[in-house]
Amino acid sequence: MEIVKPRDHIRFLLNGEEVRLADVAPDETLLDYLRLRRSLRGTKEGCAEGDCGACTVLVGRLSAGKLVYEGVNACIRFLGSLDGTHVVTIEHLAPVEGQLHPVQQAMVDLHGSQCGFCTPGFVMSLYALWMREPEPSDAAIEKALQGNLCRCTGYEAIMRAARAISSYGDVVKDPLAQERNLVATRLAAMKDGTRVEIGEGGKRLIVPANVDDFAAVLDEEPKATVVAGSTDVGLWVTKFMREIAPALFIGNLDGLCAMSEEDGVITIGAGVTYTEAFALLAERIPALGPLIDRIGGEQVRNMGTIGGNIANGSPIGDTPPPLIALGATVVLRKGSERRSLPLEDFFIAYGKQDRNPGEFVESVEVTVPADDVHFAVYKISKRRDEDITSTLGAFHLTLSGAGMVEDIRIAYGGMAATPRRAKAVEAALLGKPWSEETVEAALDAYEQDFTPLTDMRASAQYRALAARNLLTRFYLETTGTKAPIQVGRHEVAA
Repeated sequence: MEIVKPRDHIRFLLNGEEVRLADVAPDETLLDYLRLRRSLRGTKEGCAEGDCGACTVLVGRLSAGKLVYEGVNACIRFLGSLDGTHVVTIEHLAPVEGQLHPVQQAMVDLHGSQCGFCTPGFVMSLYALWMREPEPSDAAIEKALQGNLCRCTGYEAIMRAARAISSYGDVVKDPLAQERNLVATRLAAMKDGTRVEIGEGGKRLIVPANVDDFAAVLDEEPKATVVAGSTDVGLWVTKFMREIAPALFIGNLDGLCAMSEEDGVITIGAGVTYTEAFALLAERIPALGPLIDRIGGEQVRNMGTIGGNIANGSPIGDTPPPLIALGATVVLRKGSERRSLPLEDFFIAYGKQDRNPGEFVESVEVTVPADDVHFAVYKISKRRDEDITSTLGAFHLTLSGAGMVEDIRIAYGGMAATPRRAKAVEAALLGKPWSEETVEAALDAYEQDFTPLTDMRASAQYRALAARNLLTRFYLETTGTKAPIQVGRHEVAA
């Protein structure tokens, strides 16, 4: 078999130009490249941690043969992850010299900008939304702007501008819409099926050719940093100045980005982003939809992956607790060998998972709850949108015909060094009537399960009380209380 020599450069489209780069450091961000090497300074640095959205650009990529444009945070997106993509900055929007794009003109006319620092990020997020939904609802606009912060305005002017964009232009006449087939063809031509290797020794940047190639490289380089969405690794670099080389960029590996359902079991590839997972999970396991909507902002959800959230092993990761409550299984791979284990057994201690050197999370399998199962997820955070969890509870309950607790699984994040089951609480409920008295009696068992810590997000006392209250809330919701537990901004209480 012919041995294909690795490519020594990455290539991508930047606005209307093809870029080939052989001098790329593993930790070089897209933001630094745009501002320092290309003088495209419309993209701003605000927080350098993917929180404020001032650095938002669009990245177009081929997904299942379709060209998809998504807003991303350039401050934590590494240059090495862009091979075979189309990067669009705000400088590319105006179709004619001196003429503003419909999104820009709407922002000007409806006074959506004050100091202007955050404005390019807002424009790019609204541009991505406008291409998806030319006539968006207020809820869709607010969701699209979760990851964009403005320190000057009350946002209403920006909302008015978002509603008015289509009155300034037709989305089908937009350059990105008209050039879509051409761009897709150019990106497809870049996917040559070869590995990319840049640099030498411990300073290398590697983009594997496929999943098998990734497995082989990681087997040889077990200490390499695996970078999928970079929503965590990006902060390792920008905030903690950590060395990540050699770095393996796996965000665009088709073999890790598949998601399917068979016989009631959903298989989620480790590279599936929150955005990609949303439609199927929200339909089949409805409680997961609102949770995903609260993971970061839209830019973070477009980059971050469920597999990465699991592999990092953070005690405040949002997806492990509900997946544990659902009885999920994680599939690990080393070379060509695979093994499966219950997700709850994957987390051993803080910063330690049941993963051998050279082994990686390949997928997670979760069973869709039966119709008679009550399943709910509740996230507690300081602000509702785009905030890190203080504590998160997930509940999976099966009742007998007589109203007895036949089976129950309860899992929490933010209450211990790892995502963990509340087994003492479960034992206090199992086999008992699902009643207020039973729930009240089980609350004391939380002290056996958890000894939470105090940190900047919440005190130990607050976490302990909130965890108990979430069980009470779950009981009230499953017993048909008429009082609204929560009313969203765009919902009407019954």
